[in-house]
Amino acid sequence: MEWVGAGSLLAWVWLLLGQGFFWRTDVRLPDRRDPERWPSVGVVIPARDEAAVLPDSLPSLLGQKYPGRAEVFLVDDGSTDGTGALARRLAAARGGLPLTVSAPGEPEPGWTGKLWAVRHGMALARERVAPEYLLLTDADIAHEPDSLRELVAAARSAELDLVSQMARLRVVTFWERLIVPAFVYFFGQLYPFRWVNRPGARTAAAAGGCVLLRREAAERAGIPEAIRHAVIDDVTLARAVQRGGGRIWLGLADRVDSVRPYPRPGALWRMVSRSAYAQLRHRPLLLLGTVLGLALVYLVPPVALVAGLAGGGPVLAALGGAAWAVMSGTYLPMLRYYGQPLWAAPLLPFTALLYLLMTVDSAVQHYRGRGAAWKGRTYPAP
Repeated sequence: MEWVGAGSLLAWVWLLLGQGFFWRTDVRLPDRRDPERWPSVGVVIPARDEAAVLPDSLPSLLGQKYPGRAEVFLVDDGSTDGTGALARRLAAARGGLPLTVSAPGEPEPGWTGKLWAVRHGMALARERVAPEYLLLTDADIAHEPDSLRELVAAARSAELDLVSQMARLRVVTFWERLIVPAFVYFFGQLYPFRWVNRPGARTAAAAGGCVLLRREAAERAGIPEAIRHAVIDDVTLARAVQRGGGRIWLGLADRVDSVRPYPRPGALWRMVSRSAYAQLRHRPLLLLGTVLGLALVYLVPPVALVAGLAGGGPVLAALGGAAWAVMSGTYLPMLRYYGQPLWAAPLLPFTALLYLLMTVDSAVQHYRGRGAAWKGRTYPAP
């Protein structure tokens, strides 16, 4: 058993020092300066049954203080809750940037609903604005008034084709506090932001809630047609831009927030499990490796510590305790970013166990024909 504890500790030493310092939370928008001429921007919002969150998000986009020309295009993707009508009423009451609401109908075969809506919104933006940049943002994302200005300034200053910010997710309920910070932590571990942001990097990722994309780079990469089937559309988008020779950047947000509530664990479970197996490319061997890896890295440390203390194995207890301490230490910056109590860091193994079960459930639902199900639609593996 001691060799397992030693393996877990070595894994954490590697993660601490060799995985792009994924645990740090200081990757924010790069240094920026105002351009001499502010480019035109089309803001595209795909929305399906989002009436509950639109009053908290859409006015923040309509109220952007952007010096150049910008218009908002909300694409109603078959909503049944009056999303489109509500968007029009909010625009009439609040004013601000021009808003166009449209509905493209059901997606054609081979398209996910979100990307079908994005395709329609991008086409409208090209007709109305001829934008140099496109801001792709979700209907549950609220932006501070200078968000668009800061994104464009960063893209111009650093000559970036894609600038994406991981929106700060809501953490109010017990389950949100337990699961949400870990979600961002695990994402950063899988796609270390520093690796993504290096020129010539092989790692590519984006956060779908807030993506500023240069139109020329999108056209060069064939977006969205080239990624029309993608369930994990943000990472796939970043890879397509990178393959097309574009420079990408990903970091944490200070002024972009998700207003979507997840009051019950079931909603968070579905958020993770709907795409977890797709992330593993629907391969059973990758699933097995992921389960074993999560167990070694996150579950072995507390088990080794308890087993060592109970069975009089001081070496095993020391190995488990050291690995658990390193793990907890790497989680502290994310808890601090989310304003959560630092004493929650040792709970990470329990949260990781939940994510392991969500990943297994994602595979089970896939083989039952219910994989990648979201808002009434189920998408097969491409």
